Amino acid sequence: MVSDLAVATVIAVLVTASFPFYLYGAWIMIDTEVVTWGVLIYHLKFIAVGLTLNTVPVVVWMIPRVVDQFGGLLAVHAFFGLQAYAMLLVALTGIVRILQVKLTHDLYAEPDREVALDDLHENMGGWRRRLRVGVFGYVFFWLLAWILGMIRYALRYSVFW
Repeated sequence: MVSDLAVATVIAVLVTASFPFYLYGAWIMIDTEVVTWGVLIYHLKFIAVGLTLNTVPVVVWMIPRVVDQFGGLLAVHAFFGLQAYAMLLVALTGIVRILQVKLTHDLYAEPDREVALDDLHENMGGWRRRLRVGVFGYVFFWLLAWILGMIRYALRYSVFW
């Protein structure tokens, strides 16, 4: 049987490994002057990997263990984690509208990699701002939850003393 420490260590590594994917995904968008469909898809590939590395451990291992470990630090850790996912939902409300406009312009059947997203709809700037606020909020709360998770890991498994 695999020890609890071994599983917790793998989980901590997986969740930690998601962060570089988030950073690179963000860098793709920051480094691009005009966001085209090709850039967006390239960006989303990295974000999807990051979300998978983070969300699968949360759903499969962390959430089922909440009842057995409930305490103050866990409550704060879970609160910030939930806030991160709430901000992800804010980001998704922006992305859904952006994708709807892309469908309206039939850019899935005939993708034009030189079309700027802001030129497709007059509200695109607002939707992109909503997306940015959601993404920034997600990363901010994710970092807080991650720091608390690492503290919980260190305290529970006495790894530093």
